[in-house]
Amino acid sequence: MKKKLIIANWKMSPQSLAEAVEILDSVDEYLGSLSETKKFSLVFCPSFVFTEEVGKILKTSHLEHQAELGAQDISIDDNVALTGEVSGPMLRQLGVRYVIIGHSERRWKLGESDKVVNKKLKAVLNNEMIPIVCIGERERNFSVEDGPASGWKNFLKEQILNTFADLDPSEISRCIIAYEPVWAISTTPGARPDTPESALESTSLIKNISLPNGYSLVANRYLYGGSVTSANAREFLQDDGFDGVLIGGASVDSEEFIKILSATAGLK
Repeated sequence: MKKKLIIANWKMSPQSLAEAVEILDSVDEYLGSLSETKKFSLVFCPSFVFTEEVGKILKTSHLEHQAELGAQDISIDDNVALTGEVSGPMLRQLGVRYVIIGHSERRWKLGESDKVVNKKLKAVLNNEMIPIVCIGERERNFSVEDGPASGWKNFLKEQILNTFADLDPSEISRCIIAYEPVWAISTTPGARPDTPESALESTSLIKNISLPNGYSLVANRYLYGGSVTSANAREFLQDDGFDGVLIGGASVDSEEFIKILSATAGLK
C-alpha cells in the first residue's frame, strides 16, 4: 500500500502552547506503540504563533521520522511590506516544508480570489516548499440530469485554470491537490456528507482538465478534505484514488485524531 499523507490543519486551535504539546505528546505516544509506522506520514499545520515551538517538538522522539511541519497560509509576496503577513523565507527559516493554499475558509469567508491563491501558490513554489492546494465547489447538483455543462463542473474547471495559471509542468507536478467540497463541511448551512464515489467523480474531472500549457493534474497526489472524522476517514483512505486526508477540527481532538491514525495504520 502506498503511504498515506495525513495533514492536521489546526486552524486557530488549540488556545495554548500547553494544549498543543499535549496533542503532540499523545500522537507521539501512539506512534511509539506501533510495531510498524510506514503506512502514513504526518504534517502538522499549527497557527503561526505555535509554529516555531511545534517545529522543535517534531524533531524529537517518534515524531522526528514520522511528521513534518506545515503552515496554514503565506504572503503573496516576499519583498513587499504587508502588515500582518508572513513571508515564504520566514516560514522556511522555521523549518516549514508544506503550506496550505486556497483553503475554503480563506476563499469563501475571507474573500481570497483565485488570482490571490495563484500568487500565494507561486510564493510557496518560489520558496521551494510543497503546496497543498485546496480545490472545491460551494454547491453541487446531484440530480439525475446532472450533465457535462452543469454549474459545479464549470466552476471547478474555472477554479483550476485560474489557480494554476502561468505555472509550468515542473511546478504543477510539485503540488498536492486537496479536494474540499464546501457543501460537505459541517459548518456550512445545509451540509451533507460526501462519499468516496462522489469525491472521486470530482477528482476525475479535475484530472482531466487541460491546462493552457498542455499539462494536466492526472499525476498529482490527491487528498480528501471535507469534515474528515474517525467515522468517515477510513472510507476515503482505503481508496487508491486518495493519497491521504486534510483534517480540520478532528486534528486538535487527540482521541479523535488517534482514531483516524489507527484506521490508517489498519489499512491493507
